Amino acid sequence: MPWWFRDVTLGGFLLVVTGASIVRGRQFATFAGVVAGIYSLIALELAPVFARVAPLALALHVAVYVNFLMLTRPRMRPLAFRVMISWPGAFFWAGTLLALPLAVARAVGLEPGWFLGLPYALAAAGFVQSLRTDAEEIHLVVGDLHASATLPLPHPRGERREARPLRIVQISDPHLGPFMSVRRLRQIAHNAVAKKPDLVLLTGDFLTMESQSDPELLRVAFEPLAAMTGRVLACHGNHDQEAPKTVRTALEANGIALLVDDATVVETGAGRVHVVGMDFSWRDRAENMKRVCDSHPRLPGTTRIVMLHDPGAFKHLPEGEADLVLSGHTHGGQIGLVSLGFSWTVLRLFGITLPDHGFWARGRDRMYVHRGTGHYGFPLRIGVPSEESVLSVHRAGSTR
Repeated sequence: MPWWFRDVTLGGFLLVVTGASIVRGRQFATFAGVVAGIYSLIALELAPVFARVAPLALALHVAVYVNFLMLTRPRMRPLAFRVMISWPGAFFWAGTLLALPLAVARAVGLEPGWFLGLPYALAAAGFVQSLRTDAEEIHLVVGDLHASATLPLPHPRGERREARPLRIVQISDPHLGPFMSVRRLRQIAHNAVAKKPDLVLLTGDFLTMESQSDPELLRVAFEPLAAMTGRVLACHGNHDQEAPKTVRTALEANGIALLVDDATVVETGAGRVHVVGMDFSWRDRAENMKRVCDSHPRLPGTTRIVMLHDPGAFKHLPEGEADLVLSGHTHGGQIGLVSLGFSWTVLRLFGITLPDHGFWARGRDRMYVHRGTGHYGFPLRIGVPSEESVLSVHRAGSTR
C-alpha cells in the first residue's frame, strides 16, 4: 500500500470525525464516522490499484474527505466548489462504494483485474445522469378493476376515457443541494408552469442538510410556481420535518398550500379535484391515515388525489379513499436498470417490497410512485433517471 494513500486516509478520517464531534456533536460524529469509515476501508483495500493513477486518485480521495468535512457546517456551496469538490468527491465515493465486492475479493487473495474499472465506469455514467432530468408524458387510468393488485401496472390498454384528462405535474424529492442547485430547481418549476397543467403537486423532501437553514433558497427555486397560485399544493416528506419552518416559509411565500393531514378542493378544467395531503409519519400510520380520511370524507362526483410521500404507507390507506395516490421517497430505487427499459432496481435485489417506481394497484386504488426530481443519500443516480413528467389521469368507464 502506498504510504501517502494510507496517511491521507487515516488523516482524512480522523479530521472528519473530530470536526463533526466538535462542531455538531456526538450523534453526527457517529454518523460521519460510520459513512467515512466504510468508504475508507474499501479505499485502503484498493490502494495498490490507485497507485497506478496516483495524482488523480489522490485528488479524488481528498475531495471525498473535504465533502464529508464540509457537512459539519452545511450550506449551499457556489458552483466552483461543486465542480472542484462536491461532484468529483461524489463520483469517487460512489465508485468506491460500488467496488465493495471487488475489495472483498482482493482481501481474500483474488485479483479482480480489469473488473476493478467497472464500478468507476458506472459511477461516471451515474454522474452524468444525476445532472439530468427526463421529461415524459405518462397516461394513467384510474377506476380499472382488471389490473393486478401486486405488480406494477402496464400502460393503459385503451379503456373508455373521458375526453379531458386531468393533467398533473408532480415534483417530488428535489433535495436542494449539491446536485440540485437553486437555478436547476427553478428551471424545473418554470417548466412545470409552461406545461399548463391543471395542478402542480409537490410530494415532499425539498431540502438537504446544505439547504435546511435558509428559506430563501427554496423560495427562489419555487418562485415560478407563484404563477399558479391556488393550483399548487404540497405535503411533507421525511426530510422536511427536519426543517419544517424553512419549508413552510418558502412555500407560503409563493402561494403554495402545504397540506399537513389536511385537504382542499380545487376547480380545474377537468372537473373538481379533492386533494388530501398526508403528513409523513414513521409510526401508527394506519391509524393516522384513517383519522385524516374520516375528517375529510370523499365528495360525490369529485376526483380524489392523495399526496403520500412514502409509498410504503399505501397499504395502510383505507380502501376506496383515493382515485389516485401520488408518492415519491424512493427516488425510483436510485440504482437499477430502468434506463435500459427494465423495472429492476437495487431495492428489489435486497428483497425490499416497497413500491419503488411507476404505477401500482390495490383493488380499485391506484398509486403512482415518482422517480424523484433529485436524489440524496447514495451520492449518485445510476440507471434510474430523475423525472420531470406530466401525468394525464384518465377515469375508466367503470367509474363514470
